[in-house]
Amino acid sequence: MADDGHQIEWRVTGMDCGACAGKVRGAVERLQGVTDVDVAPMTERLRLTLDETRSTPEQVEKAVRAIGYGISPRGSAPEKPKGGFVLPEGAYPGSDAVTPENEEEQAHPRRAEEAQAAWHATSKGRLVLGTGVLLAAAWAVHLLASEDIAQWAFVLATLIGLVPVARRAFAMARIGMPFTIEMLMTIAASGALVIGAAEEAALVVFLFAVGEMLEGVAASRARNGIRALAQLVPKTALLEMDGRTREVPAESLAIGQTVMVRPGDRIPADGEVIDGTSGVDESPVTGESVPSLKEPGSLVFAGSINTEAALRVRVEKTAEDNTISRIVRLVEEAESARAPTERFIDRFSRVYMPVVVGAAILVAIVPPLAFGLAWEEWVYRALALLLIGCPCALVISVPASIASALSAGARNGLLMKGGAVIEAVARITYVAFDKTGTLTAGQPRVTDILPSEGTSAEVLSLAAGVESGASHPLGLAILARAEAEGTVVPASRAARSIPGKGAEAVIRGATVTVGSPRLAEESGVLSEPIRAQAAMLEAEGKTVVLVWRDEAACGLIALRDEPRPDAAEAVRQLRALGIVPVMLTGDNARTAAAISESLGIDHRAGLLPEDKVREVRDLGQEAQVMMVGDGINDAPALAAAQVGVALGSGTDVALETAHAAVLRDRVADIPGLVRLARAAMANIRQNVAIALGLKAVFLVTTLLGVTGLWIAILADTGATVIVTLNALRLLTFRPERESRSGRTGTASATLGRVTAPAVNEHI
Repeated sequence: MADDGHQIEWRVTGMDCGACAGKVRGAVERLQGVTDVDVAPMTERLRLTLDETRSTPEQVEKAVRAIGYGISPRGSAPEKPKGGFVLPEGAYPGSDAVTPENEEEQAHPRRAEEAQAAWHATSKGRLVLGTGVLLAAAWAVHLLASEDIAQWAFVLATLIGLVPVARRAFAMARIGMPFTIEMLMTIAASGALVIGAAEEAALVVFLFAVGEMLEGVAASRARNGIRALAQLVPKTALLEMDGRTREVPAESLAIGQTVMVRPGDRIPADGEVIDGTSGVDESPVTGESVPSLKEPGSLVFAGSINTEAALRVRVEKTAEDNTISRIVRLVEEAESARAPTERFIDRFSRVYMPVVVGAAILVAIVPPLAFGLAWEEWVYRALALLLIGCPCALVISVPASIASALSAGARNGLLMKGGAVIEAVARITYVAFDKTGTLTAGQPRVTDILPSEGTSAEVLSLAAGVESGASHPLGLAILARAEAEGTVVPASRAARSIPGKGAEAVIRGATVTVGSPRLAEESGVLSEPIRAQAAMLEAEGKTVVLVWRDEAACGLIALRDEPRPDAAEAVRQLRALGIVPVMLTGDNARTAAAISESLGIDHRAGLLPEDKVREVRDLGQEAQVMMVGDGINDAPALAAAQVGVALGSGTDVALETAHAAVLRDRVADIPGLVRLARAAMANIRQNVAIALGLKAVFLVTTLLGVTGLWIAILADTGATVIVTLNALRLLTFRPERESRSGRTGTASATLGRVTAPAVNEHI
């Protein structure tokens, strides 16, 4: 941000694609004092830094309205574009003026934003209907009246349909952007009228209007997945106050308040269950289809559905900071991190359009002047070339795919911060995992109880008695095992901890100690058979504690932070995708080797946070590396990798540092993330091939005189619709499904390899 300005944000309505964003950007960049312009068509956002001593916000709004778009401050009611239309999911029935009809919408911008309008109720929809009726009427005149009258009917249909297009074309030309699709359309239709091709001119205008309308509807579909997320959180909540409940707006809830969530209700805020046990359907937030058991102490997400019994929930996050809001914010911001391929195509199209115009001029004048061919025929071909040369399909090919992929990912609990991240994920060749809390559950569990005297239950009972009230992980694991088995925990007294070695307490008049093998050896209770058992368990990567009473060994207990149930499957899927997984951990080499062997993964052990950064950077010199972690100590490594991925259960620091996030505690979602990215890049390749392929074919046929004006505009409109519909296929993509070949979209990872530097440069 500039030192002499401040950042302002607006909502701009009427944008359908990257070309629209380019027009808005061009309109405001010419103003003095405007810098750091960021236009996101999918979220209808305009953000810029403005020095108000040189230009005012009103001048910015005037510049945007001058080219036919609506603009209003972010958070207020959307403004209907002049000469344009508000997309169906953001339709607003009135203008800026407050009238009895729109007073409610002005008072409640969110309600206005949720208003729906059919395609035919929009300005572009009405333009399609109007030009269609005029064209049909002209054809009727052609059949029923003389040729001359019919010709004037086609001229009238063309002019009426062309007026809004020409108005916007000249508005763009005035701000220094003459090479737009609207200008090409205006020249082509006007030229067709001049050379007497009025019927084709009218048809071209109609097909152009249809293409514009379909483009808008398709853009609306791409937005729906993200906007639906924001609507998951209920509008109201049952707040408990003074022993009574009352209904309040969910957005007014404050941290620490308690809400009642009835069966069938959506949870209104992120929070912690303080009373009640129920299954909660978290699929709207994480994509996890199986309801999760929630009991006192469990965390719940806003927007998830309580399925069985009433829950009392303490609010832990405000509406602006809950999980849903963070997802929406991340996806909205993702548009700013444009894919390298998208930036390349934008630069290409800026050169491409003037070249096309120059080529059309040459086609119009060279054959008649140099070879004495018919002016009318070659001017006609030049006009068709103008329409074929329109880069709309090419420009929209990448952002449409990126928007659909982001939406599909968000619905499945996979978040990527923009197109640059998607391209980088698709090229990944190594995945580095943190161990604790990522590949493992992050909580040690009792795996073995080997008694020296008595039974396993007696050994566990004595250990639990000593560990009563313990707060360290090993003690909590012993208590959890005792509770799970229904073991009676005896009363203890004079309990004390032995720092770094264990703990002891008096139980039934005898001193009972739970300690490390070293403490047992110092106490003289470590016999050779027990030493051998301990060594065997430690070789398996387990932590061993001995239990002895006075000076007699009772037995030993082994604990280990066990791998997540899906960790081995995730490693297998990554290898099937041609990706090499590796585990980075601060644990000792023996524990790391045991865990990695059970998962079938390479490992690096004994690493401090700075060592993990070094390992990631070393790998990144020869490969594309993804780092997956969940803790504060993982944040530096997440930032150092080409792609850093935070698990959803991770800390806020990890989530903010990472380039992508997996909302579910499932390692198997990591290969799903790669599959989604590769599918998106394959989709982009298809779209670029369709856009350029169709243009190449019709370019040749037009120059040979085989195809004419209406085929040219049909080719352009058709290409735009085809690439958009192809991009929308990604909305139905299921990242958890493995492809038959196992290596989903591997070839697609090469797209943009030359132009795509590390993601860190774009986030």
